[in-house]
Amino acid sequence: MAKVVKRSGEEVTVEVTVRLRGSLLEMEAAILEASNAVGCCATEEALQRFDTDGSALRIGEIKLTARGRDPKEYQTPYGAVQVERYVYQSSRGGRIYCPLEHQARIVRGATPRFASQLSHKYAQLNVRAVQADLEQNHGRTVAASYIQNVAEWVGAIAMAKEEDWEYALPALDAPIATVVVSRDGAMIPMADPAGYREAMVGTLSFYDHEGERQPSIYLAAAPEYGKQAFLQRLEREILRAKQHFPKALYLGIADGAASNWRFLEQHTDRQLIDFFHATEYVGKLAQATYPHRQGEHQRAQWQRAHCSTLKHDPNALDGLIDEAARLSQRRSLSQKVRDDALSAWTYFTNHRHQMDYPGFIAAGLPIGSGVTEAACKTLVKQRLCASGMRWKTKGAGIVLSLRTLTQTAGRWTQFWHKIDQFGAECCG
Repeated sequence: MAKVVKRSGEEVTVEVTVRLRGSLLEMEAAILEASNAVGCCATEEALQRFDTDGSALRIGEIKLTARGRDPKEYQTPYGAVQVERYVYQSSRGGRIYCPLEHQARIVRGATPRFASQLSHKYAQLNVRAVQADLEQNHGRTVAASYIQNVAEWVGAIAMAKEEDWEYALPALDAPIATVVVSRDGAMIPMADPAGYREAMVGTLSFYDHEGERQPSIYLAAAPEYGKQAFLQRLEREILRAKQHFPKALYLGIADGAASNWRFLEQHTDRQLIDFFHATEYVGKLAQATYPHRQGEHQRAQWQRAHCSTLKHDPNALDGLIDEAARLSQRRSLSQKVRDDALSAWTYFTNHRHQMDYPGFIAAGLPIGSGVTEAACKTLVKQRLCASGMRWKTKGAGIVLSLRTLTQTAGRWTQFWHKIDQFGAECCG
C-alpha cells in the first residue's frame, strides 16, 4: 500500500494509495490504514539509520564482531515492521549485542514512541482496556501480555531512576510565595494475606502572592513498611523546591497522624491540621449535641455554624474543646457518642497549636490539603481499586510511578527525554 519512492539525505518520500469508497466512516478507516502503512514504511527506513555497517566494535575492553544480519520484528505505533540488522558477540561468546536496538532506544521490541504510548495508556487503564483502545482507535492489534511487558519495563526504569534522575519543576506562571507540603495514604487491595495496605501519596503545591495555586508535584508509592524510601523521595522534592524558591513560606498541611508531623516539622516553617479533617470532629460533636435520628437537620446546621466560626473566630477552638469535654460526660448519651466526643476533645487539645485557621486565612494562606486528598483518588484509587483487582508490591509501584509522571505537568516528556539521552537498559 505504501512504498518509498525517493531518498534524499535525511528525507524520504513515501507514496501511498487510498481507496475512498463507501460511507465516510468506511473511508476514514481506509485513511487510518493508509496512514499506518506510511508510518510503518517510514519507521522501517528510520530504524535502518541506527544500524552499523558491520565493522567490529569495542565496548570498554571487549571487542565485538558482527555475526551477520538477522531479521527482527519491531512494534511501532503504526504496526509491526521487520528489519534486518547486525548483531554482535565477543570471541568468547556470551550475550548478543544489537547496536540498532541500543542506539534507537528500543524498549522490549517496541520503538520509543510506541513504548511511550503503551506505558502512558497502561498508567490510566487496565491492560485489556489498553488493548481495546489500540484496536478500536489506532487500528493496532497487540497482545495483552506484550502491552504489560513493555509498560512494566518502562515503569521499572521510572522506579530505578527515581533517585538519580532530576526533573525540572512544573512551568509556573507567577512568582511563588507559598509552598504547601502534604502527605496522606490510600488503602489498596493486595495479593497477600494482609488484604489491604496503605499506598503513600505526597504533594507539593505552589501558590503565588495572590493565593492562586499553580501546577503541583505529585508523588505516590506502593505500600512500604516504614515508608523510608517514599519519604526520601518527598524530601528530595522539597529540597529541590527550596533551591528554586528559598524565600517562599513552606507550610505542612496534613491530618493528625503523628508520622505526618514528625516529617513535616523537619521540612516546613509552619504546620496546620487540614481543615476538612478538623470538620469531621466537629461533626462528632454535632452528633452528640443532637443524637436523635430526627435531629439530622439540626446536626447539619450546628456543624456548619461551628465550622464557620472555627475558620474565622480565634476563640472558637477553645469553645469546641469545652463543649467536647462537657458532652463526653453527658450520661444521657450512648457510650459510643460519648467516646466520639472524647476523641474530639483529645484531637482538638493535642493539635490546638496546629489549628490557627483564622490566622492563616487572614494571611491569605491555604488551610486544606485538598490537592493531596484528590491525589489519593486520582493517583491511587481510580487505577488500583477497580473491582476484582489485587496487587503485588512491585506491580503497584510500577503503575504509581507511571501515574505520577503523567500527572505532574511536564514530567512525562522529561522522562522520555532522559530515556532518549541515557537509553532504555537503565534498570537491567
